[in-house]
Formats: sequence, C-alpha cells, structure tokens
Amino acid sequence: MSGEIIDLPVLEGQSVKKGDLLVRINPDIYQSVVNRSVAGLENVRASLQQAEAGLRESEESYKRSKTLFDKGVISKSDWDKAVSSYEIAKANRESARFSVQSAMASVSEAQDNLKRTAIFSPADGTISKLNVELGERVVGTVQMTGTEIMRVANLRSMEVEVDVNENDIIKVNEKDSVNVEVDAYLKRTFKGVVTNIANSANSVASVDQVTNFKVRIHIEESSYEDLLQGKPSTYSPFRPGMTATVDIITMKKKDVVAVPISAIVIKKMSEIDPETPEEDADKRQEAVFVMKDGKAELRAVQTGIQDNTNIEIISGVEKEDEIITGPYTLVSKNLKKGDKVVVKPK
Repeated sequence: MSGEIIDLPVLEGQSVKKGDLLVRINPDIYQSVVNRSVAGLENVRASLQQAEAGLRESEESYKRSKTLFDKGVISKSDWDKAVSSYEIAKANRESARFSVQSAMASVSEAQDNLKRTAIFSPADGTISKLNVELGERVVGTVQMTGTEIMRVANLRSMEVEVDVNENDIIKVNEKDSVNVEVDAYLKRTFKGVVTNIANSANSVASVDQVTNFKVRIHIEESSYEDLLQGKPSTYSPFRPGMTATVDIITMKKKDVVAVPISAIVIKKMSEIDPETPEEDADKRQEAVFVMKDGKAELRAVQTGIQDNTNIEIISGVEKEDEIITGPYTLVSKNLKKGDKVVVKPK
C-alpha cells in the first residue's frame, strides 16, 4: 500500500509476537474509496430494484398481450412489441444484477485495501531490519516493486545459503549432514543439515560463465546451545548477512584406506604394468607410488569418496603398504618408477 507512515511502534532489534502492530499507513484515502464504493453499491442496488419492478410490469403486460393475441384481439405488431418489451426488461434486470456483483467486488477490494494500511507481524520474531521512519512515504503497487518497510526474522531458526557448483550439486541431497564454520566464531564448527536444493541454476555472467545452484542449510540449535545460556528467548548468536563456510557430507565410510589427494597420479597402463596388452597400453589409470625395498613402485588403484584433503583407496594397495606422499608436482611429475626413496621423519 502507498501512503504516509503515521504509526511505527517498533524498533530494529525489537522482539515481536504474532499479531503485533508493526506499521500503520494513513488510511484516509482508502477510507474515502470504501465510502465511495459503498455508495456506488447502494446506487446499483436501487437500480436493480427498479429493473425488477420494470420486469414485473413487463411480465404482466406480456401475459395480457398473449391472451389477447391468442383471441385475435390485438395485431401481430402489438404482440411483437409486448414480447420485445418483456425481453428488454429481463435484460435490464440481469444487467442490474451484474452491476451489483461488480459493485460488491469493488467494496470488498476497497475494504481489503483499507485493512492493509495496518500491517501486523505474521509470526513471532525479531525486527532484523527497519528501513523507514515515522512520517516517510512508502510505495506499494501491483505493477512495481514496493518499498521494503522492515524484515521480521526468526533468529532462532537460522539458515545458511550457499552456492554449489553444477559438478557437485548432483552429489548433494536433502538431509545431508553439514559442518558450518561462521567467520564470527573462529575455530568453531556448527552442525547443520541440508533443507532445500534449488531446481534451477543461478548463472553468474562472467568470462567463465560459472553455473551454481542455491542450497539452504539449517544450523542445528543443539550445536550452539552454550551460546544461548542466560540470553533472552529471541536471542541468536548469528545475524542475517554473516559469512560462513560449509562442508556438505554427502557420504560417510569408516575403516577405509585413505591417502592425501596429492598422492594420486594418472599414468598410462604401460607405465604401471609393462605386460599390459598393446590395445590398453595408452589407457589412463589412477595409481599411487608405493615404497618397496627403498624404491618407488607404481600400483594401479581404484578410488572412492573424497573430501578436501583425502581420497579413499578401494583396491590396489594393502593397509600395510607404505604409500609415497608429498607435493603434487614432485609426486606426479618428477617421481619415476624405480627411483630410490628416502623416508623423512615427520
């Protein structure tokens, strides 16, 4: 609704209950519209009464004319006039009915607009943002985006919204566990769960044309209960707009062989096993270097799930094997099969 703010009983950061008055806009114009529409409704109702009276009169005349016409007392032209008058009277009555319905709709719309001049809180929460002051004019129409007056947020139920690349989004599912790190709370991890995954991509116009999907994560209150102790029921340790980093756990496995991602190299099958058939010699295969008798030995491996640092080895090595790790360039580019290896103490 558009108009001047005449009542603003809340402040930013204030707690509110469902149904509390948030803001009131000057209702004078909208009250005037209601009055005009009510007057218009009464006018068309009077017109309907006139149309119904005219229809009753025309109906009686029609019946008399029919009797006289059947007896041959009146001419065909007089009978046609009676029929025409009756049909016109019925049409006028229907038109008046529709006018009443239209006027009733106008009254209902005007009354709804009048009610909207007083805005009440839709739920319990906190005024997280207040953009206006008493006396300001606000704009709100169907054709354009209106003035954002304020935001009411439930700060006890916080969500993190993150962008997930299209290559990773297929791995994410609702109810996946999440580790959340908020910049305001260093060296602390909060627990969360994926609650919503966007169906449409959020493309960012750039040279690389990055395509991401919005994912919403609910932060579980149980992971920050200590921060709520001694605080009001509406208090939240988080604020809208804070920055956070998340790790979405798409799969978990226990008691597996895992190595640093930098230990995985891609080699031709002929480099891994000289006896590889010629048709498979140039195929690329994931492998690791294993130390055997002080020398580097290549082993083809099958990998599984991974996180930011480690990757699972499903097959190809045993738990007792000593896998060679180090800087990626050193392991992937410089280290060769058969090179002598010296173990550095950690």
